[in-house]
Amino acid sequence: MYDQILVPVDGSDPATAALDHALDIAADHEATLHLINVADTNVPSLTRIGVDVVDALVQEGADIVAEARERGEKRDVSMVTEVIQGEPAAAILEYDESYEIDCIVMGTRGQRDLGEYVLGNVTDQVVTTTETPVVTVRAAAEAAPYPYETVLVPTDGSDHASAAVERGAEIAAYHGATLHLLFVVDEQPLGIDARSAAATERLEADGQTLLDEAAEITAERGCTDVTTAVQQGSVRSEIRSYADTKNVDLIVMGTHGRTSLNQRLLGSITERVLRTAPVPVLTVGSHE
Repeated sequence: MYDQILVPVDGSDPATAALDHALDIAADHEATLHLINVADTNVPSLTRIGVDVVDALVQEGADIVAEARERGEKRDVSMVTEVIQGEPAAAILEYDESYEIDCIVMGTRGQRDLGEYVLGNVTDQVVTTTETPVVTVRAAAEAAPYPYETVLVPTDGSDHASAAVERGAEIAAYHGATLHLLFVVDEQPLGIDARSAAATERLEADGQTLLDEAAEITAERGCTDVTTAVQQGSVRSEIRSYADTKNVDLIVMGTHGRTSLNQRLLGSITERVLRTAPVPVLTVGSHE
């Protein structure tokens, strides 16, 4: 499934958590892991050591990459390492295109000098721009689970969500995992009058139809252990609650979604899930 995996590292806890998860994936797929650090050219970093003028961020990046490489060597993972100068998001995206990366793994937050958090914003930009699937990982006391035993795909029927269903099914089939397909009837636009009950019933019926169709797609992808569920409530909260209740190991979501009078943009929900999910989140677009 993956041959070339990209992991930007900055020495922060989230980036290290992402690195460890990427090493698990790379070892499993016998993939090449690209470890890069971006020395941000927007930050003054030249300094004098004796008679030499050196770039402190480049030197710091080289140390970070070297440490990351040591972690990979212990796993016997094939690696490529590089320190790049440039604007972080743009540099990551350019590297992604240049090396035909199959998957990017990133921490949801990161830091550079003076404690300023930057990688989180960079991750947001990469997720919403790249055509490559991105796995985001939050720093946690426990390592991100791998291999995956339970995969969750929330869907709203949009093209991006349908692509997420297909990718989620492929991943579940690869791992022999249980795939959960979830449709959430958003309670916020419905109100509380009598018309809301009818609207809710209609949306629940439409959601179940959508899930039944999605289940057929997953079967075509070789995934046969599928559970469907229709929930009502706050979309983000229901996704998080469902993931916790079912002990989900991976959430797969589309980067954009469907909009109408009764449905919220899944893309905005995806951004919120990325920041709060207790497990890795894989985002894909409609091109997948």
